[in-house]
Amino acid sequence: MAHQPLTFVVVVEDESIFTYDVKIRAVWAVKGSKPIILTTGSHRKTCLFGALAEDGTQLFRQYSNADSDSFLPYMKELKRKYPKMILFIDKVAYHKKEARVKKFFRKNKDCIKVRWFPTGFPEANPMEECWNQGKDKVLGSRFYDSFGDFKKTITKYYRTKRFKLDLYKYLCH
Repeated sequence: MAHQPLTFVVVVEDESIFTYDVKIRAVWAVKGSKPIILTTGSHRKTCLFGALAEDGTQLFRQYSNADSDSFLPYMKELKRKYPKMILFIDKVAYHKKEARVKKFFRKNKDCIKVRWFPTGFPEANPMEECWNQGKDKVLGSRFYDSFGDFKKTITKYYRTKRFKLDLYKYLCH
């Protein structure tokens, strides 16, 4: 039986910052009284890296920062999951200008074909919908007792949620 060559898979990637503080959209209060809103005041944050592939698979990982120190380990995981990919990413500075990232893409040019999303056009990236859904469902107007609980909830949501998005509707926008 002949071995089938691996084909390229279309993958879209993005990062998003989740801030550990309550974002109140609306609150009920007795007319004339001042509403009481719980807040952490800490402004601690966690960063999520995510990717969706045309076959419906996905990969989400949480890091402390959105920078090349986090992006490179994430890219290595992404490459293990998708050995040959056409990768759509945005033009954030550490994707495009960071020497180590440029070197990684050069070294892997035969298996990772990088395509850039247009500047200032987040509507072309389906990952933005994933972030919007997560921030609405996970964060909403909820208060978390600890930063650890906040991070665990984000991890659980993105590890169990299956996004059924048609990548081509976004890419061909």
